[in-house]
This record gives sequence, C-alpha cells and structure tokens, in this order.
Amino acid sequence: MSRTTRRRFLASATAVAGAMPLARRVGLAQSSQHAASDLKLWYTRPAAQWVDALPLGNGRLGAMMYGGGPVAPFNANDPSAQHQTNDVAMDPAKETLQLNEDTLWSGMPVDGNNLQAKQYLPAIRDAVLKQKDYHLADKLCTGMQGLFAEAYQSMGYLHVDCAHDGAVTEYRRELDLATALAGVRYRVGDAQFERTAFVSAPDQVMVLRMTASKPGALSASIWMDGALVQQVRAHGGNGLWMTGKAARHVAGAGHPGSEKPVVFSDVPGEGMYYAACLHVSTEGGHVTAHGDRLRVEGAAAMTLYLTAATGFRGYDKMPDARPNQIEQRAARQLSAALRSSYEQLRERHVADHRRLFERVSLRLGAGEPDARPTDVRVAAFPGAPDPALLALYFHFGRYLLIASSRPGTQPANLQGIWNYQVQPPWSSNWTSNINIEMNYWPAETCNLSDCAEPLFDLVEGLSHTGARAAKETYGLPGWVSHHNIDLWRAANPVGMGVGKPTWANWCMSGPWLCAHLYEHYRFTRDRAFLRTRAYPLMKGSAEFCLAWLIPDGEGHLTTCPSESTENNFMAPDGKPAMTSAGCTMDMALIRELFANCIESAKELGVDADFAGKLADARAKLVPYQIGRYGQLQEWSIDFVESTPGQRHMSHLYPLYPGGEITPRETPKLAQAARVSLERRLAHGGAYTGWSRAWAIAFWARLGEGDKAAESLNMLMKVSTNINLMDIYEGRAHIFQIDGNFGATAALAEMLLQSHAGSIDLLPALPASWTEGEVRGLRARGAVEVDLRWEHGKAVHAALRPQFAGVYKLRAPAGQKIQSVIAGAAAELKSEADGSVSVQLEGKQSYRVLFA
Repeated sequence: MSRTTRRRFLASATAVAGAMPLARRVGLAQSSQHAASDLKLWYTRPAAQWVDALPLGNGRLGAMMYGGGPVAPFNANDPSAQHQTNDVAMDPAKETLQLNEDTLWSGMPVDGNNLQAKQYLPAIRDAVLKQKDYHLADKLCTGMQGLFAEAYQSMGYLHVDCAHDGAVTEYRRELDLATALAGVRYRVGDAQFERTAFVSAPDQVMVLRMTASKPGALSASIWMDGALVQQVRAHGGNGLWMTGKAARHVAGAGHPGSEKPVVFSDVPGEGMYYAACLHVSTEGGHVTAHGDRLRVEGAAAMTLYLTAATGFRGYDKMPDARPNQIEQRAARQLSAALRSSYEQLRERHVADHRRLFERVSLRLGAGEPDARPTDVRVAAFPGAPDPALLALYFHFGRYLLIASSRPGTQPANLQGIWNYQVQPPWSSNWTSNINIEMNYWPAETCNLSDCAEPLFDLVEGLSHTGARAAKETYGLPGWVSHHNIDLWRAANPVGMGVGKPTWANWCMSGPWLCAHLYEHYRFTRDRAFLRTRAYPLMKGSAEFCLAWLIPDGEGHLTTCPSESTENNFMAPDGKPAMTSAGCTMDMALIRELFANCIESAKELGVDADFAGKLADARAKLVPYQIGRYGQLQEWSIDFVESTPGQRHMSHLYPLYPGGEITPRETPKLAQAARVSLERRLAHGGAYTGWSRAWAIAFWARLGEGDKAAESLNMLMKVSTNINLMDIYEGRAHIFQIDGNFGATAALAEMLLQSHAGSIDLLPALPASWTEGEVRGLRARGAVEVDLRWEHGKAVHAALRPQFAGVYKLRAPAGQKIQSVIAGAAAELKSEADGSVSVQLEGKQSYRVLFA
C-alpha cells in the first residue's frame, strides 16, 4: 500500500473497520442445560459495524468476528469504502475478521520526561500553600509536562468472500463463552453452511473453519488488507503473507501536534514492522493463488490458520527487527500449529479455556433459559427484568479477561486487545487514573488470579521507567507513574504544556497499581510472590511517596501539587481550578500503600526501620474530612465543586476498591461517602459505563443491594451494546472494556465481600434477585466460596480454604450461621461484631448452613 493510499485509509478508518478449584463443588450442582444455553451470545444477522462484532483472543492475538462482510465490492487499492462507523449492508455469505497483536504499538522507547520540570516544583508549592493562587499553580504545572504516550494499533483484516446460488436463510451468529468458540451457520437451499473461529492460547494460532453439508459446495476468495499494511503476497499456492509497519508516532488526545496526528518512517525501529502468516487447507476442491488473493473452489470444508509477530523486543529496546526476522517467527508459529489437526487444536483450545472459565458459575433467577437473541434481550431489558442476562453479562466480563490477559502477554488495555483504528480513542493505551486498575478488579474475586500476571509484569517494567521519571521530573528517590502508560512503559507526566493538570500531572498511579500486588497476596497468601515481586515494587513506590510528602503548615503531611482525577473546584475568585494540596485520593492511596508495606515488612521480617518511618508519616497524613453537605470531602479544603456530576469519584477510593471506610468500622465516614455518592448521581454522574460500574461497587460496599441493582440496570440500559460490550456515552462506535470489568467485579462484590477481616456472605443481595447460586468466587485468605439462596435467603454455602486457620464468617442480614460442617460440625465462636469465627483446615470443603 502506498503512503498516500495508507493516509486515505487512516482518514476514513472506522464498521468493517469501523487452575481447577480444590475439593470440587459440594451440593451446588448447576443444570447443564441452563449453563449451556445461557452462556451464549447469539444473533440473527451479521455485525453491521466493528463494535457489534464478537471478540476472540488468547491474550496476545485478538480478532473481532463479524459473521459477514460488506455487500459492496472492495477496491484493494482504495480500501476507504470498507471503513465507516455507521451500519453497512452486510452479506452473511462473507466473513470478516479484524486482527490485533498485543505488542503492535506506534513509537519506540523514548525519555518522555521534561528535564526542566524540577524547577517548577517550588513555585507550584508556594502558589498553593502560601499564595492560595490555584490558577497560577495550574499554569506552572503545565511546565512540568513531558511527551505524550503512544497508541495501540490494528494489524488489519482477513476477508473470506463466499458466493452461493441462492438466498441465505436460517442465519445464526454466536459466541459460546464456555468454549470461546465463535460461529455462524445458515442455509442456502438444502445445503447447510457453518463457520467456527477461535484463537488458541496453547498453540498461539487463530483458526477459522468453514464447512458445507454438500460436497463441493464451498468456494471463496480470501484476501487481507489494513491501514498499516505495506504488502500482501501469496506464498506456496495456499498461503498469504501480510506485512506492515506501525507509525513512528501517533498523537494522543489533546496533542499539540495533532494537525499531523500520524507520522510514518521508513527507518527500522522508528515504528515496528509486523507480519501475519495465513495457511489454507481444504477437504475436497483446491486452492490457487491469484495475485495477492487465494481462491478456493469446490471444497466441502476449508480451514484457515493465521499466526502473527511484531518487531517488539522489549519495552526498553528499539523495535528494529527486520521484516524477514519477523516473518520467520510467524512462520515458525504456523509450522508448529500445523503439526496438529484442526480437531486437536480445537480440543486443546477448549480445554485450556475451560480450565479458567469453569472456575466460577453464576445463576440468577429460576426461570427457563431465555430463547431470544441477545440483542433483543438487551433492547428489552429496561422494561423487562432479565436476571439471566445480568448473569450472562457477568460471565462475558470473565470471558473478556481470559481472552485479553494471559501470563506472558501485555495487560488488557482500554479496549482489551481489540482495536481497529490507527488513532483509537484515548490511544487505546493504559490509562492509569482508574481504567487499567478497573480492568483487573475482577481478577482475584472471580478466580482469575493468573490472568493478572501481565499487570504485575507491567508494574515491574514501570518501576524502572518510573525511577527515571522520579529522578528527572521531581528529583526524588523511588519510582513514580502518572496517568498514561504505553507499551514502552511511559511513566512521565504527559501533556507537552497543553495538558490539563487534573489528568496530565496526576502522579498517584504507582500506589494504586501497587494495591493490586498486595491484594494478590491477600487473596492467594503466596508468600514467595510477596517477598520476590510485590514488596520490592511496593517499597519503591513508598520511597517516592515518603519523599513526596511535605508539611502543610498545620501539623500534617500533604502532597503538592495534588490533583483529584479529572475534576476541578471553584477557586476563591469563583473560577474553576485544578491544582491544590492533599486531595483525598492522594491521602487514601498513600495511607493504604504505607499500611501494606508495614504489614509486608512485618510478615517478611525485613526493613523494620523503613516500616517505622512509614508508620510515623502515615500518622501525620491529612485526615479524611466531612464537608458542608455532610459529604466526604474531595479536597483537603471544602471547595465548592465546579462539576458536581463528575464521572470520576476518586475521593471514594477508601470505600472501594480500598477498604479503609466501612459502614461497620467507620460509620460516620461511610455515611459521608454515601452523601458524596448520592450527590454525584443526583447531578448526572456515573454517565459512563466504567463510572456506573464504580457506583455499583460503592453501593455494594455500603450494603445497599437494591441501589446496586438499580445502577447495574442503568448500566445495562445506557452503556451496554448488543454484544454486551461497554460503550461510551451511548456512542456505539467507542468501546471501553473497563466498564465490563468493573461491573463484573461489582456484581461479585454484591454476593461476597472479604475486605474488612471477615467473609461476608450475600452482603448486598437485591430484593429482586430472589433465587440464584454462585460457585467458585474467591475471598481473601485463599478461600473459595459457593452460595445458594432462595426467596432472598441464603440456604447453603460451601467454603474451600487453601490454608488452615481461623476464619471469620458473616451471615446475610437477618440470618445466622447455624453450622459449619466437614464430616463433623466445627466449633463456632460468636464475635462482638456479629460475625462468627471458626477453625478450618486447609484443602477441605465445608458446608455452611443457615438459620
């Protein structure tokens, strides 16, 4: 593709662009009929735009399967007609798969820090703490900003155009969450046609199989294209090579160079090369090459195998691998996959997926499986309760995490691993002022702990680039990161002098990311992980935070500059400002990080002096405060909110995902948090899917099941697409995966909580969820939990602790734990807080009965 054609492609790019549980379950069997039928998304027509397609992935390779292709013919030299955000007429006899590889990003390693940043810091602190000139502080903060981060990219498209003599009838498109198989089936006359696609993690290959019930009835043209593609060529008579090169730089949102948003370079390393290798085999018929396309004639079945590789060599290395080296890697992957039959590849893929997916099951409601297509159910949901659809949504969130984040891959980004654009929304990067963290909220509670490994790998890399950012931007020890992270582990404040400080200068993602490390330890009790991975990273972040704290002049330690994520306040002159000192979220994150480091040092028997310093500093942090409306203050000063309906609710972090504020232990602060939440919602907050998901979790932590259900219903109504993907502000062409993950985690939080020292069973069960059961959720302390309830009351639970110990259990409101049994009944001890404590043995299964 020429540079000019490629730019035309970019300009218009958008629809065809557009571990098994211990002591297996006792007493909570779920009918196979219900499980099988209600774990499928299905439709009666192809996807008419990218966001309606069905996602497949193995953590590294991603594909969006349309179940059709555009009716209008393509011009390979002018592909702009393929790409639009609006619905297009689709031919169900065709197939389109949009392709991704998780290391295909623009750019290369650079030092994005502003080396002049340190000189602004004293003046900013003076402006805030002495002059109270917050506007001056905002202006000075822009002088500390460095380069923008880079963007996640799309490899291109695979097209398979079949032609039939007759009309397509009985069309069905589906995604089976239980097997991670996507499929299409339809009839033409008396012939049945079927397609099945999957992306295998064990074999690192994408597979598409197409069959016809009549011998010789399958013929197709196969081709590939994409915005970054430089060449497509046939090889061996039954294969295609697609090669391309990512941009040297893709401008981020608000970038001052956005008049030239995409910069290409032919220099190796200035943007990476990539390659995709396709092989086609047939049963009956034959395959021939025609230029840059393949033609299948007269087959009963054909199977397409695709592998891909990029020039990425590590976050700190130039991606300068040459095209022939990359092609060789992709070819080796393909050769390895082709040593197995289609049936063997499929069997290994399904077994690998089930190993993860079947750890948890959920049933809401007692009715028969719903026979309607998924899009019909979504459209009807606001007016017709469909608890089974909520369960399907929960399972879809778990499916997305399995498909987009596996050990050894990159973490799930803003769109998981799926993106069709060269300039995707918010660069499809890792936005770390909530979004990447929310992506991993369900990992521990929903028993997908191993899927969080890519996040831990990212934090480890970030600690290195972040140490440079701490030194060059602030002149401080330890490591720091800000609100945008890319493949190259950008840790600097972005913005280039034009970014709003409330997002560009926010520097607290390090402590937030470190919370995931310690939570992993709390859920798994993996002491080796704590010693070798988590604690060193936490300590480095704490070292920065300890040095970042300064006296506030009123006897406390504070942070300055401080930003409450993407929000602003009314300064004394009545105008909005952003930069102040000691925002509530800063204090919450640092307070939590220091506490986790202190506990870790004690557990490991190390760093007693350092832990003592953290404890001293923690005691001096600005305390949580209650403001004029009875709300939990967002800022250390009770400023008037300039945007009371802000989607970010960062000051409520200690309610969730933190655990410092609870209705039982800190009732006054919990009530203040509730007032803050109610005010946000009353002013139109939580209008994005991820923000609404956060609201669900807040209500769950407050024990308000009906309120949580109300917000969950709102998320389904406003922010859920026909394929259950979370969509931004109802604009169906923008997909944000964090809403899916956040809501999945929040739903689990309604059923099980363990953050406050006890395992709370059904802590926020809505009245409308009268019957249901869940199996395999995880509680802190390495305990698996099953629950069943009827008529709104728990009737049975099962506990499977990994380790022996004393565990505190709390029954649902209005109920008591009658007995805990494993052979004989265990002795229960009533606690003053209404819970019971019980000694449990590891690797045993216990039944919990209720009164």
